[in-house]
Amino acid sequence: MKRILIHEVGPRDGLQMEKQVVPLEIKEGWIRGVMDAGVDLVQVGSFVHPEKVPQMADTDELFRRLTAGKTGSTVLSGLVLNEKGLERGLQCGVEMFCLGASASETHSRKNTGIGTEEATRRIIGAAKQAVAAGKKVQVSVQSAFGCGFEGPIPEDRVLGMVRAYLEAGLTNISLADTAGHADPAQVERLFGAVFALDPAVECTCHFHNTYGLGMANIFAALRAGVTTLETSFAGLGGCPFTKVAAGNVATEDLVHALHRQGLRPDVRLDGLLGVARSVAEHFGRDLPGHVYRTGPITTKEAS
Repeated sequence: MKRILIHEVGPRDGLQMEKQVVPLEIKEGWIRGVMDAGVDLVQVGSFVHPEKVPQMADTDELFRRLTAGKTGSTVLSGLVLNEKGLERGLQCGVEMFCLGASASETHSRKNTGIGTEEATRRIIGAAKQAVAAGKKVQVSVQSAFGCGFEGPIPEDRVLGMVRAYLEAGLTNISLADTAGHADPAQVERLFGAVFALDPAVECTCHFHNTYGLGMANIFAALRAGVTTLETSFAGLGGCPFTKVAAGNVATEDLVHALHRQGLRPDVRLDGLLGVARSVAEHFGRDLPGHVYRTGPITTKEAS
């Protein structure tokens, strides 16, 4: 098995649904906490209009703070939806740009105000600009496994978007289960079809836990050959532009599961648990994650 990479998306996907805006200093502390724990990538925020998603209003400043004097190996990513977002990201130090278009026409229009075809074309154009600027780039197909508004999404439509990315020379591709409709068999089948298009593609998965299948889907994706997993501290999050918003798989739950199988022992679970507990304490409620509340199974118990 190739090295599994963990992409922490809590600062963006985790916080975008929260009405209570988190102070910049607290958010910065959480991000530094997961960086110190050894997570490979952290999605610091998104470059969207602050009136639409107030939680993301400080994304530019966060990048400036986190990249100033940075010495660790964690890659700092940012989500952009258009050319203006790309311009902002280039100015403040984004190390990897995440760009995506939705395979659901309805979700695409609610999320970006434009349809799938136009969104895909614009995302490819912006991604090429980022590559030309020497940046790492990940492109995604959102609502790849189903949509709360439209129901099942034709797999040919998803694969058509993947083909368009590949033809543009974009080979770091994520399939996102925005509505949480995926099941393990579908996950293996669809990622298998992506690898059939190009065996060298770098695949990422992003599963929402809306119907409780998030962790099962992650392990189905690993069986299919996916190497990068996107999760959120304490399981926080959800897309505000889908029909039924729900959280992500918790980063600390995933790392705990990987540790039980002898995988990624270099990632510090105790550090991730500390961040998850801080996030839960800040919001004053139990969050979807499990291990931050139950505590981990010890090595002795696991043997």
